[in-house]
Amino acid sequence: MKQAAVVILNWNGCDLLRRFLPSLLMYTPKKNVDIFVVDNGSTDNSLEFLHSYSHTLIVLSLNKNYGFAEGYNKVLLNIDYEYVVLLNSDVEVSKSWFNSAIDYLKIHNDVAAVQPKILSLTDKYSFEYSGASGGFLDRYGYPFCRGRIFSTVEKDNGQYNNPIRIFWASGACLFIRLKDFKMAGGFDPVFFAHQEEIDLCWRLNLLEKKIMCLPSSYVYHMGGATLPKECSQKIYLNYRNNLLMLYKNLPYIYYHEVMVVRFFLDYLFAIYYLLTGQFYNFFSILKARLDFIKLKKRYRIIRSNNKLPRILFRKSILFEYYFNNKKKWSSLYRI
Repeated sequence: MKQAAVVILNWNGCDLLRRFLPSLLMYTPKKNVDIFVVDNGSTDNSLEFLHSYSHTLIVLSLNKNYGFAEGYNKVLLNIDYEYVVLLNSDVEVSKSWFNSAIDYLKIHNDVAAVQPKILSLTDKYSFEYSGASGGFLDRYGYPFCRGRIFSTVEKDNGQYNNPIRIFWASGACLFIRLKDFKMAGGFDPVFFAHQEEIDLCWRLNLLEKKIMCLPSSYVYHMGGATLPKECSQKIYLNYRNNLLMLYKNLPYIYYHEVMVVRFFLDYLFAIYYLLTGQFYNFFSILKARLDFIKLKKRYRIIRSNNKLPRILFRKSILFEYYFNNKKKWSSLYRI
């Protein structure tokens, strides 16, 4: 049995596989690594294309689209490796992407997961929205990154090249110990897609496992290949899943305060979409909140009096960004 596996979840991404598989095969050491491509019920010619790689890759086919969360669970909970790498199909890897991250995990036994620095494929001197140089979460559940806060994406000038403990690692490229993934329960299948990796990382934090960003490993991410940034379905999933994550993981002592604030903030954003004529986005937020109310019943049993992870950003990133004009991670933290 090889020590590590790279697992790509594919859904109607034949063109992406054709574009990005060559760099993955070139820069991934094959001696001790298996590369899986898991087809998530594609209706394009992905499987036909992958047939030509049958001697190089392990190709698995699922009978329908299970989404990001359950699609990965179907594989990761049933394989046996020490380390796995979750890699989006729209990621171009670099020469140094793999070994440094795996070596870091080998040396640091208290680290469960590592994220490389994620740069933009279209502007390789800028961070990419989905992960940048490590993810954080504020007290009201809003995610932000070292190198990206809301729509402000920084240029990469080496300012965030130091390894750092983070709250969450991006699912675009995630190195993780498989035993820790399983210990945390894997991804929550209800999430389907979006923020399932933040929920997983929250649970890892509660298990007192560390999550790190290691910028000496870096990749280039296209981003938005599955759903565009302002897609109403993406807005729906982000709002619904974020509320579910807060309900599952917040300690009782903070939960009610956070949810009261989120009630007003969510409807404030909904009204903004309504007034600007973005009606689908308006209804997406309403539907997300209604579905959250329906879904949270199934989580009542598993809720416990969790501790608040120390790595959580205790202030409001909205307030810091819009009122204190702190647009960069370096203005929030002393570095």
